[in-house]
Amino acid sequence: MGDKANAHPGAAGRATAADHPASVRNVVLVGHSGSGKTTLVEALALTTGAVNRAGRVEDGGTVSDYDEIEHRQQRSVQLSLVPVPWDGIKINLLDTPGYADFVGELRAGLRAADAALFVVSAADGVDGSTRMVWEECAAVGMPRAIVVTHLEAARADFEEMTRICAEAFGGDDPDAVLPLYLPLRGPEGPDGHAPVTGLTGLLSRTLFDYSSGEREESQPGEDQLPGLEEARNRLIEGIIAESEDETLMDRYLGGEQIDVKSLVEDLERAVARGTFFPVLPAAPAADGARQGLGTVELLELVTRGFPTPPEREAPRVTTVDGEPRELKRCDPDGPLVAEVVKTSSDPYVGRVSLVRVFSGTLRPDTTVHVSGHGLTDRGHEDHDVDERVGALSAPFGKQQRALTHCIAGDLACVAKLGRAETGDTLSAKDDPLLMEPWQMPDPLLPLAIQAHSKADEDKLSQGLGRLVAEDPTMRLEQNQHTHQVVLWCLGEAHADVALERLRSRYGVQVDVVAHQVSLRETFAARSAGRGRHVKQSGGHGQYAVCEIEVEPLPGGSGVEFVDKVVGGAVPRQFIPSVEKGVRAQAAKGVVAGHPLVDVRITLLDGKAHSVDSSDAAFQTAGALALREAAADAKIHLLEPVAEVSVLVGDDYVGAVMSDLSGRRGRVLGTEQTSGNRTLVRAEVPEIEIGRYAVDLRSLSHGTARFHRAYARHEPMPAQVAEKLHQQV
Repeated sequence: MGDKANAHPGAAGRATAADHPASVRNVVLVGHSGSGKTTLVEALALTTGAVNRAGRVEDGGTVSDYDEIEHRQQRSVQLSLVPVPWDGIKINLLDTPGYADFVGELRAGLRAADAALFVVSAADGVDGSTRMVWEECAAVGMPRAIVVTHLEAARADFEEMTRICAEAFGGDDPDAVLPLYLPLRGPEGPDGHAPVTGLTGLLSRTLFDYSSGEREESQPGEDQLPGLEEARNRLIEGIIAESEDETLMDRYLGGEQIDVKSLVEDLERAVARGTFFPVLPAAPAADGARQGLGTVELLELVTRGFPTPPEREAPRVTTVDGEPRELKRCDPDGPLVAEVVKTSSDPYVGRVSLVRVFSGTLRPDTTVHVSGHGLTDRGHEDHDVDERVGALSAPFGKQQRALTHCIAGDLACVAKLGRAETGDTLSAKDDPLLMEPWQMPDPLLPLAIQAHSKADEDKLSQGLGRLVAEDPTMRLEQNQHTHQVVLWCLGEAHADVALERLRSRYGVQVDVVAHQVSLRETFAARSAGRGRHVKQSGGHGQYAVCEIEVEPLPGGSGVEFVDKVVGGAVPRQFIPSVEKGVRAQAAKGVVAGHPLVDVRITLLDGKAHSVDSSDAAFQTAGALALREAAADAKIHLLEPVAEVSVLVGDDYVGAVMSDLSGRRGRVLGTEQTSGNRTLVRAEVPEIEIGRYAVDLRSLSHGTARFHRAYARHEPMPAQVAEKLHQQV
């Protein structure tokens, strides 16, 4: 940073194991799908010498060697790590998917990183979901910078884009979001568009020309100085406003020339503190060029302005029994505390875990303790086991380079941790510890599946288990009421990737079936029924008669059985048989095959035979009596109702409330929250919100979030119930 050309831009060779936490930078790239994050990673790798001009590493493969799903969808669907070297620093670049369905991968990248590069397209602007991630980073004080890409687009306007970024990200202080460089455009072409050929460094007043494929320095001409000085003065004022030297602003306003070196040092400190957010233009290298526009400047910002791992607060850690444990910041000699931030399966080496080490040093072929993250409610098996670490490696595309160790502050891939899942904590086997888990979004789109064949059925359970172990944003449900296997996902693309991975990685073919909600039945009014089961076919016959009365109870009462038989009309030993029969029939339903609930069934009278009556006969009679009572009564179909809370921007509140009403929802109220957002609370039948995760995203342009929780069952309107029966 500070417009200093790197003396050894190749810094050739690739980062392997870092020797000290201060020589590591962990940076996550954030931005909407298509903003150019992966292209930027490739450009940075080329500039550092990690790949050649063909984008290939020395031993084959490229940084953009994605899996077949990414090739098919033409977008990133998973977190990827690309370590590159620059000026003696190992930079771990964490490339995240930009599509909302893969926000779990984004959160994993945020967890593993110490700073963030927000990549925005000069052609597309800043979307709502990117603003929301910015706010999340702001809440935890993560340092951030902004990279503007797609400068070659015909409608690209860097100055306008900088203004938009200041408005979107600056909050109450837009002067904290300012460019360090301005793009330098060449002569206009036949189409009237002037390509970006270099940058102008505002602090140093230096031009950096990339038109030759190499970064060349020169001084600006007289005609370029007026615009440069205006932007430079504003940048200096923005830096001084964030300076820890309170006298600096008075000196500057008094006409004193502030030393550029002091300004750069103040800038670097403000960036590291997360109080100043520089904007930099960038573009990939032209054909045959070695350096992409702005890549050197960006690498200098990362190495000199972004914080080192020791500058990050130590994570909250407890023993496995919940006792708090204090840790030193990023101490390679401290107790081992590492976290699995991503889990994937490799067809050759099996499960591979991407691990961030927060304390201690992780070494291959050692035994560690693996503490589960407590996501049993999402279909994960709880675990608390010792496992032997396999080989450690640094990834690059599809290549894995062996590491001798991984110190606190660094990232590495670990092989053969058979039980470790995303979010798990690795610690010493004789000193087991547990990191506080990070927040994951709730998967709210149900995907009901069944095995395609008997062979698939045998492999389905294991395949689903591995799938949810890799991705904690999925939830596996074995619904005991509908008897469906349901995989809860974040959206349609997320579901599509899950099905593809089941097929390609685990060899399981499944069929998607209609998702069913858990419907129930109840009596609308009091009714009576008589069950008579009399058969005589030689030898002992079957004889049982019982008379019951059924009355509705308040919601949540279940099935209540009452014995009011007098005079021994039904022998005492057969009364439990009647109860067993009516309860069995209630579980099967009396009209549409849904469980009967919220009723009191009273046994009033009956008849028995001294020889032919039996337990089985009275069970049958009880079931017949309940069916007869239902035949003469009005039966309500009960549907589950969910409490839904929608956090949405004020601009979309009306549309959201109207949509909820159209789903037979009852809006309970609204509450104003921070950031020009409103919390809308409503009760909506679950049958109406099966696809709400997808529909709400479309309705709010990806800016709304919602939460749902079961409230109760209540009667379904007759017209809706009739329509449902017709569909069945």
